[in-house]
Amino acid sequence: MKTSEDLGTVIQLDLRSGAAELDTAKALRAGVARQLGRAGLPEPDDPLFLVVDTPAGLTDHQRQYELLTAYRAVGEVRILVLLVGSAPGSYAGKDEAFQPDRRLVRPAVLRASGTALLWAGDLRSARTALEQPEPDAPEALAVLVDVLSVPDVYLKVLDGLGALPDAVAAPGVRLLEQDLPLEVRDRAWRDALLRFAGEDTELAPDLLVTASSGADLPEPLRSLVAGRGGRDQRHREPGGVADSTYAACAQALDYAEDALAQLRSLPGLLRASRRQAFEADLDQAHQALGEYRDLVGTALRGGGSGTAPSAAETAARLGALGLRVPSAEGMGERIGEGLREFAGKLLGQGLALRSVAQRFTGLAGRVEPVPGSALVRKLADHSTEAVSRRPAVGNGTAATGRGALPAAAVAGLLGALWRGPLAALAIAVPLIFLAVALLGASRLRGAGGTGRWGWGPRAAALGGAAAGVAMAYALESPLWLSAVCLLAGLGVAVETARRLWRAAIDSWAAFHATAALRKALGGLDALLAEAVREHWAVEERLHCADAARSVAGMLRATAAAAAAEAVPEPERPTVTGASGPEPLDADDWLTSASALETDAFALSDDGDSDWASAYAWQDGASWSEPDERGEPGARGGFAESAGPAAPWADRTAGVPRWLDRENGEGGPELVAALAGDLTDAAMVAMEPYWGAVERGQAGALAVRRTEERVRDLLSTARRHLQHNGVLAPPPFAADHRTRAGSANLLGTDPRRVADLVGTEADRQAVVQLSSPEQGTLLSRDPAAAVWIRFAPQAVRDEVEKTWRTTGCVPPEQTLWTSSGRYAGLVRLTPLRMGVVDTVRSRQNSPADGLDPYDSADAYDREDGDSW
Repeated sequence: MKTSEDLGTVIQLDLRSGAAELDTAKALRAGVARQLGRAGLPEPDDPLFLVVDTPAGLTDHQRQYELLTAYRAVGEVRILVLLVGSAPGSYAGKDEAFQPDRRLVRPAVLRASGTALLWAGDLRSARTALEQPEPDAPEALAVLVDVLSVPDVYLKVLDGLGALPDAVAAPGVRLLEQDLPLEVRDRAWRDALLRFAGEDTELAPDLLVTASSGADLPEPLRSLVAGRGGRDQRHREPGGVADSTYAACAQALDYAEDALAQLRSLPGLLRASRRQAFEADLDQAHQALGEYRDLVGTALRGGGSGTAPSAAETAARLGALGLRVPSAEGMGERIGEGLREFAGKLLGQGLALRSVAQRFTGLAGRVEPVPGSALVRKLADHSTEAVSRRPAVGNGTAATGRGALPAAAVAGLLGALWRGPLAALAIAVPLIFLAVALLGASRLRGAGGTGRWGWGPRAAALGGAAAGVAMAYALESPLWLSAVCLLAGLGVAVETARRLWRAAIDSWAAFHATAALRKALGGLDALLAEAVREHWAVEERLHCADAARSVAGMLRATAAAAAAEAVPEPERPTVTGASGPEPLDADDWLTSASALETDAFALSDDGDSDWASAYAWQDGASWSEPDERGEPGARGGFAESAGPAAPWADRTAGVPRWLDRENGEGGPELVAALAGDLTDAAMVAMEPYWGAVERGQAGALAVRRTEERVRDLLSTARRHLQHNGVLAPPPFAADHRTRAGSANLLGTDPRRVADLVGTEADRQAVVQLSSPEQGTLLSRDPAAAVWIRFAPQAVRDEVEKTWRTTGCVPPEQTLWTSSGRYAGLVRLTPLRMGVVDTVRSRQNSPADGLDPYDSADAYDREDGDSW
């Protein structure tokens, strides 16, 4: 959809008063520049001038019209002159008798291409004796000028007038205005600002998990957070110093574990050399682990992230240690793209500015390299003090193993089933347990109290032997049975002794030394891998972290500005960090009048020259007192918004009968739509900032400029809401956003728009803005009139759907406008032939003491184009 900026900017001028101040090209251009500047608009390439004047002013202001047609611009200058009131001489005086109809005299300069006249003789269109025509109708003029100031309508009317004879016509109108009451619009705007700004709250646990995993990040940022594009890549170069040292330590631990396995067997109980071999291998493992720890410390202390050495120097130093830092080529070029995509994703989800800022702060913490000093402190967890080189016994209590006592008792019982002299064999099994205890104590000498571990099994074996001898005498067991039981008892005793020895070794702290060393080696290697990851893309990650914090700071500053703007003007604090006052402080519609309450055409340079203040609907008066020329208005030539507006309920006091107002109370999606507009504004304002990020220039200056752009666009959004309503999207709205209709935004019925725009084009459909005497000057040919139907583009789908539902034939050439407030019909009725006279020269201007309207020859000449 074309916006007002695409079609051009309508510049309003009122020449009924203060025209003398615009008698030079410099004064005119300065006035236009002030008007556009205060409205926050650039100089248009194709200026559109809307001039309000009287029929008599056409000849009085020839100099001003010459300056307007000669206005220097890149493109074409278009001028639409809205004439208000009847021609001079139409009234005879106090007796209210009409004189013969007078013709319309215009200077020849207004007959140029792109220039047309619209003559509204009676803005109120009074039709009864009680409705006496007033000199002016300020409330009606305010609405009419507001409609003609929509660029789409302006150009359509100008084209329609250009197709008529003399490019002059009298308007007939029927308008519908759909908008919100001031208090509703005020409240919705403030709520949208607060929703847009958000609050600083802690992230939910599920969001913290997602944020830590980096799953919500676009690919460039996800790789920076994960490090090296992933954590499964090798950090040690095969065959390098670090890899060789690590392999030597791992091999020494393998030897120590093999020696420990041999020591836990029965030969290890019988042979003292097995413990000596284990201790030698364990010492070698300790030494290898210390060497690897020293290498890790060298890698950590030699230079860390954020230190003076460059990334190339750091990579060379780590390469000398046999460590591999993968290349980060191309990562820096994608940081700005990733940050922009991340911000767009979050803002597109409807998150508030402060919530987005929190996520950018978290991103900075995740992507920023860990300082080398922080990693060095982790070495203490893997020091030689943490892994004792001469561990003591882990448990001073006898390690009997699971089920050792019952097994010893059973073995003693089975080996003691003898009688007579053979009863001496009952001592064989207890002797085995005694030998195991003595040998075990000898092998674990110096381990601390290990001699006590065999007392329980020995006592159980002796008790079992005594019970076996007694059972043998009682049962009188045969010798073969006793021999078999002895062999079984010896087997059980040997297996139990083996288990007792393994339990004793397992309770020895040295048994756990190899596991502790293995764990320490894994921790050191993980620390070294982390150090390598922290050195990967260190400059790019520092840049990304700084840029993310910069974005977060900018978002918080913007949120503070939005929250400050949501505070009522008397309570509003000054926002720090701004480079200057907000552009529209003087045009704050939250505390000043809107175009709905007053005639808010444009801005004036002089506070006294406020002709639109004549149309401010104040208590007790609807227009200002006439000036010395008998015309209402003040001395200024440029329009300006009036002062504080009257309450909304007072607006209906002077509503013309050709205007219907439908005041909605706001729909369910009103605040969300306005907050979305503000989000789009922030995204547009941040667009140049991403370029600064990509160039590595995301400093305080770029942040300040972005904050200024955000504030400017917030003002643009507020100004757009004031002049175009809620339905029409602002010029910076994202194309992919689907805007809700009038029912969800305003709470109004789009059927009224469909019924009005689809009305049959007849004389009953509109109200002719012509006085009775002016009506005799209009053409009587109905086919000569030009009809213009227009409605907001924002409700086009709803209106066309209503037409299809009701079976209405869609009218041809409907104008869908960029403004979202007005819809209606305009009929341009041409004047009869010979009514308009064109004056070529200025020699008979009022300055020379002659009035063309008082010269009878002006209407008697056959050549109406000359005097």
